[in-house]
Amino acid sequence: MAASITRRGALSLIGTAALSFTGLTALPGCSGKNAAAVTVGSKSFTEGVILSELYALALEDAGIPVERAFEISGSLIHAALVEGDIDLYPEYTGTGLISVLQMEPITNPDQVYDTVKDEYAKQFDLVWLAKSEAADDQGLVIRTEAAKKFGIKTISDLQAHASELRFASQGQFDERSDGLPALEATYGPFDWAEHEVYDEGLKYQVLENDQADVTPAYTTEAQLTNDAFTLLEDDKHVWPPYNVAPVVRREVLEAHPEIEDALARVDDALTTEKLTELNARVDTDKEEYEDVARDFFETL
Repeated sequence: MAASITRRGALSLIGTAALSFTGLTALPGCSGKNAAAVTVGSKSFTEGVILSELYALALEDAGIPVERAFEISGSLIHAALVEGDIDLYPEYTGTGLISVLQMEPITNPDQVYDTVKDEYAKQFDLVWLAKSEAADDQGLVIRTEAAKKFGIKTISDLQAHASELRFASQGQFDERSDGLPALEATYGPFDWAEHEVYDEGLKYQVLENDQADVTPAYTTEAQLTNDAFTLLEDDKHVWPPYNVAPVVRREVLEAHPEIEDALARVDDALTTEKLTELNARVDTDKEEYEDVARDFFETL
């Protein structure tokens, strides 16, 4: 579960406080900002830079000059936007709700989006543009062989067969309020046949080596393009949605209203499956994110 900070970039109070002392000039690409250009920021993980490069390409295609300020720490990027060191970046609705606004989880995607849109406007004078269908949600992954053996398609199915399955946790998942406690509060207890803790980076290897059957995951991880793994349906909606959407400074949007249509061109075409494929091309196939983004953008 520590990956939630790496992948989605949860804003921490410590990170915000540190920002006021260190200054935003330390952020990648933020020094010497060109006032005539729109500065697109990104978080510091594969999906973040792919999405931001897609946004940058869309703006450039619409005739808007762009500067890129990529791979900003997730604990700093919201403050960078508020302070005007970047002008927009792709964010996740669930991150905005829980990590930035510090609000209780909501499981309805439209309600989450409406909430963050309203509160960001009130509190930060920031605009959430339309959300994409693509979402990087929390989930559970099972070996496809085990899923077929026990007829498991949903987390409810999984709970019914937990005593016959081995669980590969990443430690914090067992303790965090949005991890196993939330899962069991919604679905009931999971009486695993085995319950072991493994490093986050080894979880798919552990499943592939038949050392475990089930592990926590995020729904756009590159390994999910492998048929050996099956992402289970969260049929009781224990976890909040993390749909992708651009967040932009209001004054920048007012100066360049064409930004909205340009970015909608990208977000309307993205699905969770497509985003997973793009991540796989970088993380698994070792292609450059710029090439992957360009290839997809040229299909729009």
